[in-house]
Amino acid sequence: MKLLTLRIGNGATTAVRQDGDTLTEISGFSDVGFLLKDPNWETTAKTAKGTTHPYDGADLAAVIPSPGKIICVGQNYRNHIEEMGHDLPAYPTLFAKYAESLTGPNDDLVLPQESDTVDWEAELAVVIGKAGRRIPEAQAGDHIAGYSVLNDVSMRDYQFRTMQWLQGKTWEKSTPFGPALVTRDEFSAGPLMTSAVDGEVQQSTPTSDLVFTPEFLVSYISTIITLNPGDVIATGTPGGVGHAQDPKRYLQEGQVLVTAIEGLGQLTNRVVKEA
Repeated sequence: MKLLTLRIGNGATTAVRQDGDTLTEISGFSDVGFLLKDPNWETTAKTAKGTTHPYDGADLAAVIPSPGKIICVGQNYRNHIEEMGHDLPAYPTLFAKYAESLTGPNDDLVLPQESDTVDWEAELAVVIGKAGRRIPEAQAGDHIAGYSVLNDVSMRDYQFRTMQWLQGKTWEKSTPFGPALVTRDEFSAGPLMTSAVDGEVQQSTPTSDLVFTPEFLVSYISTIITLNPGDVIATGTPGGVGHAQDPKRYLQEGQVLVTAIEGLGQLTNRVVKEA
């Protein structure tokens, strides 16, 4: 099942289910994150018979517009760890994003006035569907609602000002997220993930090349803090980022960034300068 958050005008949104080329409203739920708070969300979504909309031309918001937590994992693909000159980690490197950093899967990606080193980072996103603390790894899959596509667009100059990365990772409306939440019965880590700039592929790695699996990450993070429905884990990016290239490459006005994972969909974001 594919679940999306649709903008319906005047700042309002609604959770919808995608059936082929048709989006069906899930009445009473303003977005997918709100839907996941319903213990019976799967049945509610499957049986919804609300107003329908065509998928073509749909104005989609970030699939979870306001997660309670966005926890990101750094250095989790072997080829990215190697290109950045680091050793394989013994434990996950964790940092946070805030909901204000999220933007829709087809929205413009705005280059901030303060940074000219804006880089791409394709990522598999894990969305929590059931709350838990100290979740055993063997049971972690039961707490995953599904998966989506995210690009952890990074302002490298700010990121590397200090040892802490947050200031380069959570710029306003810098993180495309969506287009859909694909439920875990229809997807598991393995399919190819790519990013491309103006049609030129930059990253291309199977999502199975993770050092720490989604299940391990759910277990590890829930040891530290309770994971709640709608929380998001961004599982890290593979090799091919612009900052690691020689010469370094960064996003420029007018380019189009496409981020895709087979079976989950793609983000298509035109790069514009901030007014």
